[in-house]
Amino acid sequence: MSASTSATDAVHPRFLEKPVVNVGVGGLKVVLVQLAVGMDKHQNVTEAVKQIHLAKANGAHLVALPEFFNAPYGTKYFAKYAESVPDGESCLALKRAAQEAGVYVVGGTMPERCGDKLYNTCTVWDCAGDLVAQHRKVHLFDIDIPGKIRFKESDVLTAGDSITTFDCYGVKIGLGICYDLRFFEMAQLMAKEGCSMLIYPGAFNMATGPCHWELLGRARANDLQLWVALVSPARDAAADYVAWGHSMLINPWGAVVAELDEKPGQLCGTVDLDPLEQVRSQIPIRAQRRTDLYDTVSYTKRTIILTD
Repeated sequence: MSASTSATDAVHPRFLEKPVVNVGVGGLKVVLVQLAVGMDKHQNVTEAVKQIHLAKANGAHLVALPEFFNAPYGTKYFAKYAESVPDGESCLALKRAAQEAGVYVVGGTMPERCGDKLYNTCTVWDCAGDLVAQHRKVHLFDIDIPGKIRFKESDVLTAGDSITTFDCYGVKIGLGICYDLRFFEMAQLMAKEGCSMLIYPGAFNMATGPCHWELLGRARANDLQLWVALVSPARDAAADYVAWGHSMLINPWGAVVAELDEKPGQLCGTVDLDPLEQVRSQIPIRAQRRTDLYDTVSYTKRTIILTD
């Protein structure tokens, strides 16, 4: 199943800030891959690489994978499937796929081993195969909903401590992972840094997904006047943890412009900056914010990745 948004007739001027010949008509073409993830890591990674090349054939400039694209989601699996960044097998496969396909790859997330710590980590690779961003999940998923779900990532994982953004063909993009979506302050910091889009690889479950997945994505897009992409794994009813699915692309008006159901598939959409600039000029909340009374500030350290 796939969905697409409409395209405009010309490339927005901001896409010309970083001259790239393969940026086509209508803006930044993004493909969200709702991947079926099983127990076999090699098979998961192989399928992800296949989907990256398919997305390129569909005109993608940027391809985003879901949370835990290479491993089943569950605290008992994290250590077994963990690997190092950037030289683990999954990272090397993403690096090669980005380079061969000539696309940016937001590598969903994977369990990362760093010394004696484990993280839930998203890597971003540019079209030359260089690692340009690495985000470790800031807010760990510790919840207890009686009769529905209890989960505690902090039993195994360590929280990240930085805000992460990167540039893709002149568009600044912020990263969050799943539970990070619930924290407005983090999203606001990325918006203040100039992001026009936020991408959240995530795996909301069958309790929280129907209630909050779309709601939170639309809230972030509407409140901060930017694009939001939510990228889920496909639903597997036989898995220990059952994901909601419904990957979607949301515009700066807070409208869902493209959405998948629960099955594996690709969502193909166009991130056009014209609606963003329109809503920001017509409803100028950024200029009207009373920072003399309230503000959101960052105390994080920044990780800068240098490439050749």
